[in-house]
Amino acid sequence: MVRRAQPERTCVGCRQRAPASELLRIVAVRGEAGYSLQPDPLRRLPGRGANMHPDPACFALAVRRRAFGRALRITEVLDHGVLAEHVDAPTTTSGQPDRARVASRVGRPT
Repeated sequence: MVRRAQPERTCVGCRQRAPASELLRIVAVRGEAGYSLQPDPLRRLPGRGANMHPDPACFALAVRRRAFGRALRITEVLDHGVLAEHVDAPTTTSGQPDRARVASRVGRPT
C-alpha cells in the first residue's frame, strides 16, 4: 500500500511547519465594519486562508507580529474577536471541554 504525503502548512504564529490537519484555517470575511477573521475548521470557506495552531500562545504571537494581514494579503485593520473566542474556548471535537487544557490553565496568573 502506498502512503500519501500529507500537506504541510506553516503556522502564522510560531512559524513551525505542521500537517494541515493539525492547524486551524483562518479566513477574512468582509462585513459592514471591515474584515473580520473567521475560523474555518472544516476548510470549506472561500478565499485565501492562513493556518495557525489552535493554541492561545500562537494566536497571541500572530496578533503581536501582525501576521494575519500579511498572510491574508489585507492591508485594512482586521477584527479578530471571533477568532479569539474560538481559540480561547477549551473544546474538543465532541464539543465537550478538554479536561487536560482546562487543568493546565488552573493556577496560571492572568
